[in-house]
Amino acid sequence: MKVSAIFVVSVFICALINSCGDGSDLDANSVPKILKIAMYGGDNPGQTKDAIEPFRLYLQKKMGMEVQLFFTTDYTAVIEALRSHKVEAAQVTPFAYILATQKPGLSAIATLGLDGKPSLYHSIIITSHRTGLKTMADVKARAKSLTLCFADPASTSGHLIPRAYLNNIGLNPDNAFKETIFAGSHAASILSVTSGKIDVGCTNLDLSLDKMIREGDVKKEEVVILWTSPPIVNDAIAVRTDLNKDFVKKLQNAFIDVAREDYPAFDKYTRLYFPNTKKMSYIPIEDSIYNGLRTIAGKIKQFKIN
Repeated sequence: MKVSAIFVVSVFICALINSCGDGSDLDANSVPKILKIAMYGGDNPGQTKDAIEPFRLYLQKKMGMEVQLFFTTDYTAVIEALRSHKVEAAQVTPFAYILATQKPGLSAIATLGLDGKPSLYHSIIITSHRTGLKTMADVKARAKSLTLCFADPASTSGHLIPRAYLNNIGLNPDNAFKETIFAGSHAASILSVTSGKIDVGCTNLDLSLDKMIREGDVKKEEVVILWTSPPIVNDAIAVRTDLNKDFVKKLQNAFIDVAREDYPAFDKYTRLYFPNTKKMSYIPIEDSIYNGLRTIAGKIKQFKIN
């Protein structure tokens, strides 16, 4: 079964949206009574929730108000929560941020940095050693007999970047392969390949594959990396632009200061994905940092935003 050629951001998790309030809980100065932040929970939302709890408590103290976190395994749920004013802020992947900001009302205020510069990661295309595939030239030669999986439709490294690359080398994912599917997450994409259910998968090296290898979920020798992308700027902390500007600045400073003021809280969460966080911190950013990815997405006719 071929994957649909048109990606429309219309699917979201109703439980998340309905639990976040009605979007009208700002005071007369456009300051929220409760700060609600949505985020992708990763492939193990329970683990993420436990790791970020000290960070939540830090934000609560720093902002002087109750802070609630809402977790989802679906990137589009985070987008819809922001768009519909169910939350005031969110941690969103770069492509999800691009999708969300095609309508006005959101801005990026921070991202994870390394030595004061935005931290980067890489999209990869992988296979199992059992397939005998060693290069992308092998994939091109055998594409019609191979199955391909992306991660989540709104994933940067698990969909946007590898789709653009495959198009550039003459492999339209919608008709070049025997079958193309969405695995649903980065872990599912990786495990689909290592289990032999899928021949070729798309994910990222730094935040997903390396993490699964460190935690013993997959063995390094089970995976053959066929292609690695240029560096990608990491997730954005995004906020609604209808919020009080002084409040937004205070929130931005809270993220920027956490590594210095409460390193244990910062480290516990960040270490889920980065084994060494000593030189890391949140840094301020502007929307334009994602313009390169916008250009890539704009060249792919499959991507339409409602």
